[in-house]
Amino acid sequence: MGTDHDIVVERRVSAAPEEVFAYFTDAGKWTVWQGTEAEVELAPGGLWRVNVTGDGFASGRVLEVVDNERIVFTWGWEQGPPVPPGSTTVTIELVPDASGTLIRLTHRGLPADQIEIHRYGWEHYVPRLAAASEARDPGPNKAEG
Repeated sequence: MGTDHDIVVERRVSAAPEEVFAYFTDAGKWTVWQGTEAEVELAPGGLWRVNVTGDGFASGRVLEVVDNERIVFTWGWEQGPPVPPGSTTVTIELVPDASGTLIRLTHRGLPADQIEIHRYGWEHYVPRLAAASEARDPGPNKAEG
């Protein structure tokens, strides 16, 4: 499924895939679970740009969208190295489950020294996405380290 250099974060939620998918459809919904401001063009080739914690933008291009099932986009930090925009890939899969949806986020292509910090971030933000999709308060945006 993945390699040692992939980050995979999964979370089961009691919401249908379309309810989870709604949190990717526009900037206002994206920032409910991740970021303080965002630009989202949810179509292949579209720009997505998120100020994740209020002190720096991650950005990239949307590669694939399958409504209510899958989103793939490139990822990187506008501040540049070691992870410049477009240099890594994030795939979010929404797998129907008997009781709702399995959210599976996979981040590929990170430099070895960036894996743990990005894993820490995704392990903070995927549960926020899960909470939002279940109409619960996702809690504070910024992951405290």
